Amino acid sequence: MHLKRKTVFFAGTGALVAALGGLASLSAEGAVTAAVAAPAVAAPVVAAFAGQRAAVTVHPDIAHLGRVENQPPTTANCEKAFAVACYEPGQLEQAYNLWPLYQQGVSGQGTTIVIVDSFGSPTIRQDLSFFDKTFKLPGPASFKVLQPAGAVHFDATNPNDLGWASETSLDVEYAHSIAPNANILLVETPVSETEGENGFPQIVQAEKYVIDHDDADVISQSFGATEETFPSKDSVEALRDAYRDAAWHDVTVLAASGDSGAADVGADGQTYYLSPVTSWPASDPLVTGVGGTQLHLNASGNHTSPDTLWNDTYSVPTNKFIFGDNGPNPLASGGGESTLFHRPYYQEDVRDEVGERRGVPDVSMSAACDGAVDVYMTVPGLLAGWYPTCGTSEATPLFAGIVALAAQWGHHSLGLINPALYRMREYNEPGIVNVNSGNNNVSFYQGGKLRAVGGFSAGDGYSTGAGVGTVNGALFVPELARFAGS
Repeated sequence: MHLKRKTVFFAGTGALVAALGGLASLSAEGAVTAAVAAPAVAAPVVAAFAGQRAAVTVHPDIAHLGRVENQPPTTANCEKAFAVACYEPGQLEQAYNLWPLYQQGVSGQGTTIVIVDSFGSPTIRQDLSFFDKTFKLPGPASFKVLQPAGAVHFDATNPNDLGWASETSLDVEYAHSIAPNANILLVETPVSETEGENGFPQIVQAEKYVIDHDDADVISQSFGATEETFPSKDSVEALRDAYRDAAWHDVTVLAASGDSGAADVGADGQTYYLSPVTSWPASDPLVTGVGGTQLHLNASGNHTSPDTLWNDTYSVPTNKFIFGDNGPNPLASGGGESTLFHRPYYQEDVRDEVGERRGVPDVSMSAACDGAVDVYMTVPGLLAGWYPTCGTSEATPLFAGIVALAAQWGHHSLGLINPALYRMREYNEPGIVNVNSGNNNVSFYQGGKLRAVGGFSAGDGYSTGAGVGTVNGALFVPELARFAGS
């Protein structure tokens, strides 16, 4: 499996379309080298949580650490033991200033968040219920599971299925934690998304079904494939029907920008490109690409310093915690310039930053591994318990919750929100919080050599690193509702 946009699990991806920017040619840059020193599939990670050993695996962009906790580890627990932070839902709600919205009754009522994952999780209902009980959250207004692209057969002995179950747990629990009274619709597909086209036809079919049945306000996608792994630009164009349909039906579609910084993996799922690349569908002009930040919080969720662009590549404690070595390993927010899509009209005012290409991401939320969130799972094949988790797979469902709050505020679905985000940036709306520091440069060993891929830096205003920035929820939600409705 290759959950790109992913999650790093430790401890334990017509006229309207023409107006938005058509497909450009695929770039031939960044050929994948043969030898691999990237995290190997099925290689166990030796880690150090005090809990029980969990039989889980490592993939290039999804790392499961070898232990699981019986209680959700606190920030103090993680910082003392591993020199990295862990966060709970209440800390994120405080960090994103959501309590003023909740006090006004804005917590997602009447909206539906669609989570799309291959295979899903057979225990997600009971796991979400326990997650809610632990953190004193209400259950969702409704929670449904659909398999519109074919029946899913979960195999508890297959690491691929277990990885998707972990992804599903993160997606559902943290979209819900931001918009606790929204409806949750989990859409499971029967073919794993990897690199290239694999799994996407079933995803498109499933998403079109949900959109056409008016069952969605916002769709959260924690997956994607490096643009260069698709056989042709036409192969991507053929997979865009769900996003065209979503734009027509005023459904917001999100996708994670990736966890390998400026690099990303090739068709083999293991070797990294040696020049900057980005991933689809986050790079699609009809999709909102969600990048990652690092939060710096105390136990109450108050900021001790401003958010920075997520990059754990060079952090020795984080590398030891996740990979069992000193690094460097690519572990940073994905983002860059698309080789598939020209600059869409809504990025015209940031053309000095993106050039002639579509720039990704559009917005950023918490994703750092030094600042992971506690996820609860009882999936067969894994030890039951709490798994601190990170990556833009975290950022994407978090922002899905924000979109649901804005849809409730505005009393309507928001549709494609990218034009609104860039107008909000242009007008310096206070709900957008600048991410002024950090970059997504990465280094790694490959082919027996230390490689480096230079990326993009955060800065004032828009950057091809953090997008327009991150959010102050109490201000951002009404602003987004107003701008998306204008």
